[in-house]
Amino acid sequence: MRTAVFDLDGTLADTSADLIAAANAALAHGGHGVELDPLSDAKIAFAGGRAMLTAGLTRLEHPEMAGQVETLYPVLLDAYRDKISVHTRLYDGVEGTLDALEARGWILAVCTNKPEALALDLLDRLGLGRRFRAMLGADTLPVRKPDPTHLLETVARAGGRREASVLIGDTVTDRETARRAEVPCVLVGFGPEGRAVADLNPEAIVDSYSELPDVLEGLVPAARRSA
Repeated sequence: MRTAVFDLDGTLADTSADLIAAANAALAHGGHGVELDPLSDAKIAFAGGRAMLTAGLTRLEHPEMAGQVETLYPVLLDAYRDKISVHTRLYDGVEGTLDALEARGWILAVCTNKPEALALDLLDRLGLGRRFRAMLGADTLPVRKPDPTHLLETVARAGGRREASVLIGDTVTDRETARRAEVPCVLVGFGPEGRAVADLNPEAIVDSYSELPDVLEGLVPAARRSA
């Protein structure tokens, strides 16, 4: 069976505004007079909670930044958990594309660096909770992307095989994960990096979800379909 493994943040859904809001809540909790901007700092959001806190504290030239990041990270998670889907939206065409892939016999799975409980909650809120045969988060295993084990275990738990799988993502982390796992990588050109993902030399780039089913067919040759 062929397996399409999706990243979550920046690939299936634009989660940046809710992530930035959680980071700002954590910074405010710590008494830091700085805020990240949901538009200009959107790319930082997809690098994770610690990256957002580091960016904010760096602008203040905080002398104990590392310690503050670890102190505020649980605050950020609590703030995000409380308001995880206020502004988050699926990218256009996601649900129709998942339908099309299932109709063509693809197994669907998610491999994300978002904590597992948060990822499951968000997928449920977005109406996708039952669509994926496997969903592995940042804390499901002792390792996470770009460690290839994270991706390969996702494929295995979904009932697929590496040789007939593809990773769909949006960042250098996804590209590197796929490279290490020896799996083709499709990057979205409508995510936080836009068409700049071409610099990462993925096997393919899609500018809309409507393109994805045919692109995946081209990446998994007919001879491998029954694998």
